[in-house]
Amino acid sequence: MSQGITHVLEEWKCLDEEYQRLQETHKKYLQKLDDISKLQNNCSTSISRQQKKLKEITHLVKQYSKVPSEEDAKNLHEITEKIKTRPNAFFEMEAFLPKKNGLYLSLVLGNVNVTLLSKQSKFAYKDEYEKFKLYTAVTLVLFSFICFFFVNYRVVDALLNFLLVWYYCTLTIRESILITNGSRIKGWWVFHHYISAFLSGVMLTWPDGNLYQTFRNQFLAYCLYQSFVQCLQCYYQSGCLYRLRALGERHNMDLTVEGFQSWMWKGLTFLLPFLFFGHFWQLCNGLTLFRMAQLSDWKEWQVLMCSLCFLVLFMGNFFTTVAVVRQKIKTRNPKPKSL
Repeated sequence: MSQGITHVLEEWKCLDEEYQRLQETHKKYLQKLDDISKLQNNCSTSISRQQKKLKEITHLVKQYSKVPSEEDAKNLHEITEKIKTRPNAFFEMEAFLPKKNGLYLSLVLGNVNVTLLSKQSKFAYKDEYEKFKLYTAVTLVLFSFICFFFVNYRVVDALLNFLLVWYYCTLTIRESILITNGSRIKGWWVFHHYISAFLSGVMLTWPDGNLYQTFRNQFLAYCLYQSFVQCLQCYYQSGCLYRLRALGERHNMDLTVEGFQSWMWKGLTFLLPFLFFGHFWQLCNGLTLFRMAQLSDWKEWQVLMCSLCFLVLFMGNFFTTVAVVRQKIKTRNPKPKSL
């Protein structure tokens, strides 16, 4: 047998041995997956059972809360305090368990499991989301600047509006996935992106004409300003969240948002004037479009629809920001008086 053939046989023997080990490893992997699936089902079932039992016990505690015995009242109080801590504990557990997608994700993705089962995967996806917001905001600043100062073509404006539609639609999907994986963003700041995506879609369909050209520069200036503020928010909120997470004061899956939240109070109140100015610009856009809808040459339905969207955005953004600031001022710890 030639030396070359001997070398080939030796290489094949080593490769075949490695393949046998691979098969064994893969069998163990499949077995572990099966075990993990069973543990997940057990945990989900136990959590559901615990939640049901907690409701029953809470009802019983309320029923026997007016007991004459001081010792019984103390025991019931201890149970009540422990019950209050359970929802957060269940929330943390469920963040690492597969769950059914919400209506929106079911419509977009179907029944695909989007739960990330490791902290590293969750953090990596969250950080990629933050980078996506920042990079897209910078792109929108440049695009809006070019359209406002250098280019006046409806096709280019349509590309900008298409980018806005894609951006906000992508945000809604990514945020839904992050919420499934334990992020606490909710309420108005989620709904805000649905309205913004709809508004951008309406702007995309608005045909060129006198009314469009009348509102064009105001809208582009608003987009330029809004994208610039988003860049500021992404940069400063990310730094603030990093410090608060390091101190253990914030949840690791908390996100930056297009608004003001209580955790931004320390060192980030300078953003408030920028935010309020943007809110009132939305009001100005809504009123401008509403006046345009009163003109005799008004034909496009997009004028009134965009006006309504801007007014809804203004009211939601403004009143939510005011409510957060007011709540933060009320709950702020008073400074000790100096003697």
